[in-house]
Amino acid sequence: MANRLFYGDNLEVLRGRDADGRPLIADESVDLIYLDPPFNSAANYNVLFRAPDGKATDSSIEAFEDTWHWTDAAARAFQEVVTGQHQGASALLRAMRTALGENDLMAYLAMMAVRLTELHRVLKPTGSLYLHCDPTASHSLKLLLDGIFGVNNFRNEIIWKRSHAHSDHGQGARHFGRITDTILFYTKGNTYTFNSSFTPYDDNYIRRDYRRVETNGRRYRLDNIQGPGGAANGNPSYEVMGVTRYWRYSKIRMQELLDAGLIVQTRPG
Repeated sequence: MANRLFYGDNLEVLRGRDADGRPLIADESVDLIYLDPPFNSAANYNVLFRAPDGKATDSSIEAFEDTWHWTDAAARAFQEVVTGQHQGASALLRAMRTALGENDLMAYLAMMAVRLTELHRVLKPTGSLYLHCDPTASHSLKLLLDGIFGVNNFRNEIIWKRSHAHSDHGQGARHFGRITDTILFYTKGNTYTFNSSFTPYDDNYIRRDYRRVETNGRRYRLDNIQGPGGAANGNPSYEVMGVTRYWRYSKIRMQELLDAGLIVQTRPG
């Protein structure tokens, strides 16, 4: 399946089969999912997605209007989830419908739920999912993901600040500026792939904060090794270099740092 691009409604692809009757996407075969679905923002993008056969599905029509309504399609999506095999998704979607009723937000959540359960199915046990959304439904989507992936598999809520945002104050808005989107990061289990990303430090930051230089040329900075909160936080008290304080390290660990030359006394006392 390498280098293969599917074009169409992702729910049809997730449930689709090839000419030999095999699933287009097998269970637990996907390492990483990033989805940027339509937001429930009541915006109209004036674009209509059509499948290769020229047909426009109910979901694609609503998606590009980005305005969802409780229709027969939404009711079918809801029913598929609550009668499906994923008990967490079923229980949570039932509770949401009881609390919210049959309205636009509930239609959006039903559309998302039927797809998220399929995405959970195809994700590997070591896989991760990132869901991009906005504040109009991020709180509800997080609950939905808790039900599908499990509360313990929530990893991060990443806040993405827009570069050129405005508060709409001039248009009469009576709220603080809506200037962020949200990315919800979930994994399927406790063992998952995560690669930290780093960029080089800014030269001005290095010169300002790492002013001291070792004989081997490595730069460093000093930090306070006193134990914040003193005895109340369980920090030990003892004498080091003629100074008695509450320290953040045990006496044994402090001696190891002294022996390694990693403790610097800037001046006596």
